[in-house]
Amino acid sequence: MTVSSPAAELLGVSVKYEEKVILGPLDLEISSSDRWVVLGPNGSGKTSLIKILSLYRYPTTGTVKVLGETWGATDIRRLRQRIGLASSSLRDQFRADILGLDIVMTARHAALETWWHEYSEADRQAAIDCLARIGAEALAARKFHTMSSGEQQRVQLARTLMGEPGLLLLDEPTAGLDLVGREKLVSSLASVASDPQTPATLLVTHHTDEIPPGFTHGLLLREGQPLASGPINEVLTADSLSECFGLRLQLENRDGRWLSWTTG
Repeated sequence: MTVSSPAAELLGVSVKYEEKVILGPLDLEISSSDRWVVLGPNGSGKTSLIKILSLYRYPTTGTVKVLGETWGATDIRRLRQRIGLASSSLRDQFRADILGLDIVMTARHAALETWWHEYSEADRQAAIDCLARIGAEALAARKFHTMSSGEQQRVQLARTLMGEPGLLLLDEPTAGLDLVGREKLVSSLASVASDPQTPATLLVTHHTDEIPPGFTHGLLLREGQPLASGPINEVLTADSLSECFGLRLQLENRDGRWLSWTTG
């Protein structure tokens, strides 16, 4: 029986800025079928973790392995093409009048514009299929600046699915969305998470109610330190969440959604 290697593995990873440790030391293994959520307050190291896993921030210490390859001993430009990334910083880099279809299709080469590479009709159809997979095919011919924030995030989600990725990284995809936009996106994320063809996924958020049903593992960070890591039902408890956010909280799982509130 063949055992697949982890989609990502961090060993003793830490990040320092001007001698201040902002993340770690952290050990983390993400298996190919895992759906991870990373929770923590502002400044807890969540964005640094995303930058490391997406190969845009080299760690101060430790070893980073992504899709079987070790950072520092591989061509990261090629490896990034196998990582689906959605983040606010990436969203801000897209040209205002680029079409939704082109945003998805350019993920084939981890690019931002179609004129940097050649694309086939098969690539175009694959991009349409990615949009259709989350019910957003109507956005293919829309210019990015004409879309609502929720629509832009759904296009980004479709983009992460392009080109047979081995790892999906979603950095606060629901940030700035209204209630309707957030719920539509959470529903799309739940659909993607339930699909066995979806690769390993890591979602960063501040809010438990934005965790889609179907996520399997959790990591809690506070001031760069991992407080708890493992199966989500073991990690997400009222006590661990209260320690993570420094506030006495109650927690309940209702119909697959995690609801939390302060007890005062």
